[in-house]
Amino acid sequence: MKDLSVFKKLAIEAAYQAGKLLRHNFRHGHRFELKSGFRDLVTEFDRRAEELIVSLIRKSFPEHSILTEEGSVHPTDTAPYQWIIDPIDGTTNFAHGFPFFAVSIALYYQDEALLGVVYNPIHDELFVGEAGQGAQLNGQPIRVSQIETLQESLVMTGFPYDERLIPKHLAWWERFARKTQTLRRLGSSALALAYLAAGRADGYWELDLKPWDMAAAVLIVREAGGKVTDLRGQTLNLYSGEVLATNGKIHDAMIQVLQGERE
Repeated sequence: MKDLSVFKKLAIEAAYQAGKLLRHNFRHGHRFELKSGFRDLVTEFDRRAEELIVSLIRKSFPEHSILTEEGSVHPTDTAPYQWIIDPIDGTTNFAHGFPFFAVSIALYYQDEALLGVVYNPIHDELFVGEAGQGAQLNGQPIRVSQIETLQESLVMTGFPYDERLIPKHLAWWERFARKTQTLRRLGSSALALAYLAAGRADGYWELDLKPWDMAAAVLIVREAGGKVTDLRGQTLNLYSGEVLATNGKIHDAMIQVLQGERE
């Protein structure tokens, strides 16, 4: 395995360059296309930012596999290193001029997370997690909160694109609204998870996600001392479409609420 610092430097540079592109074109009004439905958007800047990131990675590591939101690049099916990229996590926010979206870049080695980078270019906040090395925000160490009960907690979520899942999710929303101090929805799963890692929120759950939505941020949460599982508390599978992340102290309580409405 190569020195992680080489990968970290590349990922941060790619995130900054993509972020600069997005920041300079923010609030200019963007034409967008629909993907799976009227809530699932893609803009020209999703593609341009993705092309920029992929180009930088392929220039340095042409043998690596790359999985992206707008298209996949697989130089070899057996490549042990895989980059997982979301050029704009929170495209709808970006398209509407709502300043909560992020560039998300993760590196995995044989399915093990090595590096996660989440960058919000509007607020110039760079969240980084390195396997076994902790998590940082703009170079300073971060840790999850110490909140111990749901009644004291700020919990975040996101709403699914799949309309069939909305009734279930609304039922969960109502239950958590009654049991937590407050609920929030940012519209960017990567950013929500990064905020949790920084102690700005205490728990987060979501359905109907893709690997690139959470690949980087789940490592940042873990390296900040948080806990990440599926909604039943089992080992997280990036391809399962669901995630539960907390500061660790309210994890079991959140599972109880989720399981009460799941079946």
